[in-house]
Amino acid sequence: MTLAVPERPSAKKPRKPTGLFIPELVFFEPEALKFPKGARIMEWVKSQNIPYRMTTSHNRITNLPGDSEVEQYKIAKRTLVVGIRKTLTFDQSKPSADYAIPIATGCMGHCHYCYLQTTLGTKPYIRVYVNTEDIIGAAKKYIEERAPEITSFEAACTSDPLGLEHITGSLAELINFMAEEPLGRLRFVTKYQHVEPLLHLKHNGHTRVRFSVNADYVIKNFEPATSLFEERIEAAGKIARAGYPLGFIIAPIIWHEGWQEGYAELLEKLAKTLPPETGKGLTFEMIQHRFTKTAKTVIEKRYPKSKLEMDIEKRKKKWGRWGQYKYVYPDEQQTALREFITERIFEHFPEAGIDYFT
Repeated sequence: MTLAVPERPSAKKPRKPTGLFIPELVFFEPEALKFPKGARIMEWVKSQNIPYRMTTSHNRITNLPGDSEVEQYKIAKRTLVVGIRKTLTFDQSKPSADYAIPIATGCMGHCHYCYLQTTLGTKPYIRVYVNTEDIIGAAKKYIEERAPEITSFEAACTSDPLGLEHITGSLAELINFMAEEPLGRLRFVTKYQHVEPLLHLKHNGHTRVRFSVNADYVIKNFEPATSLFEERIEAAGKIARAGYPLGFIIAPIIWHEGWQEGYAELLEKLAKTLPPETGKGLTFEMIQHRFTKTAKTVIEKRYPKSKLEMDIEKRKKKWGRWGQYKYVYPDEQQTALREFITERIFEHFPEAGIDYFT
């Protein structure tokens, strides 16, 4: 007689819900405290018993604790710097929007592939800006200059501002401003689920909220310190029910073993989970994985155990706008990725639009 052997219970416990970002150390520019937002953030920091220091500039943070560069990097990602945005000339943000609107720089996520690994270089700490009125004033000028065309602004080029909204309130300010601008539109993308502060705003449909999603393999292996896929999709449903235009960015699209099953499952899960009202007006953006030689060096140093494939010999070299070659997939792989995922999108969301594949 053969006895059935009971299955051993899995040792892996379910992950707790993703909590709000709480920095371990905060720096303030003295001038920032003269702004209402700066004063509010200081009160919040004190209420959380977070240690804080003063700094002459949000661009010069030194003497962070940590015995090695990797340790200092991890600590920097838990460090918040509160300052004033002095440069009010906006960068272009193609293909996402006309301009990037700078309300924060740096991110608490640890996505291995992120281009901020190199664009922020030695300054991976998170900076938020308290002079939102000045930033909004600059946006107003850009809108007026381009009238009668609509001008769009991307708020998440150098950060994930939703992950900081409980500290800054800056997204709500931008949403309220754009709601009253017939020729102004706001866009931002996030990997976090904390949308509650935005749900009751009168946005007038002028802000598109997009969630970054990916195959399960990519999220599990390359996106530490971000919200679970299920949390993001639940938040997307809340955003749709609040009447916001909704979108998804599938990025970076990574060629891996089982990629077809992974991306097919992603679109199937989206279709099953999202409320019916998300169909019309839904947009998708697709960005293939790319890297520079500088990024490869930095990523391998900061995440030495990463499974991220960065074999230059397997890639196509392409000149980038920032004066460096970037390495993308060969044309045949790009075409396979684009065509397969596009077919799956229209299979599940026939009324959706695809903004671009890059």
